Amino acid sequence: MKKLLTLFAIASFLTFGISNRSFAQEEEEAITEIVDSAAMAAEKAAEEAEAAAEKAAADAEAAAKQEADAATALEADKSFHQVLKEKFIEGGPEFMGIVLLCLILGLAIVIERIIYLNMATNNSSKLLANVEDALNSGGVDAAKEVCRNTSGPVASIFYQGLDRSHEGVEMVEKSVVSYGSVQMGLLEKGVSWISLFIALAPMLGFMGTVIGMIGAFDAIEAAGDISPSLVAGGIKIALLTTVFGLIVAIILQIFYNYIVAKVDSIVNDMENASISLIDLLVAHELKNKKA
Repeated sequence: MKKLLTLFAIASFLTFGISNRSFAQEEEEAITEIVDSAAMAAEKAAEEAEAAAEKAAADAEAAAKQEADAATALEADKSFHQVLKEKFIEGGPEFMGIVLLCLILGLAIVIERIIYLNMATNNSSKLLANVEDALNSGGVDAAKEVCRNTSGPVASIFYQGLDRSHEGVEMVEKSVVSYGSVQMGLLEKGVSWISLFIALAPMLGFMGTVIGMIGAFDAIEAAGDISPSLVAGGIKIALLTTVFGLIVAIILQIFYNYIVAKVDSIVNDMENASISLIDLLVAHELKNKKA
């Protein structure tokens, strides 16, 4: 009986150990399966997050590109006047206003000179022919009347020469030369102001540039750090004044050269006509002596 109980106890122990071992294996397999499932879920979540990040980056890049395209299209749609106005405001009213004033005053003088010079330009050959016909038909008084009714510096010089014709040819020549200098001064009136504005506009622009650079360095000193946006803003304002000053100088320089060329042309015409007038008076005087 005792042996039977012992065998039964040993069998029960072995059965319980095997059962515990099977349960432990099942528990271990369940834990392993849970860990694997969690790892797969984490990996899948990471892949989804990466895909979402890539999609977000692509969307952001597309939005930035679309915004840049829209800004470019808006910039292209702006007229030259709008762009010029924006740049003028960005340059600051202090020096930009003075440069603009130089342009306005210079163009006012340019317009006045061009109108005056165009009115002073006439056909000197036709005038000389009319004076010669008047001398032959009515004498000096008739020739003076022709000059009085004709506008322009050449007609004024002719009138002064004819008015001194009774004093001799030498006096006529001196009168023509003297009054020619007076007419030349009238033709060149105001031209020196244009040259002043040509020199003044870029100098004001350069002064604005220097002051803008000083302001940029003052901002750097106050901030204690070199910020690209801080420096770029000051330099941009400084350079805009220089650009506008140079533009004003270029515009006025073109008109100045045109005016100077026009004055030279009129002066040469005056000199040639004066010589022809003296020759005409000499011939008329000789004709009267022979008669």
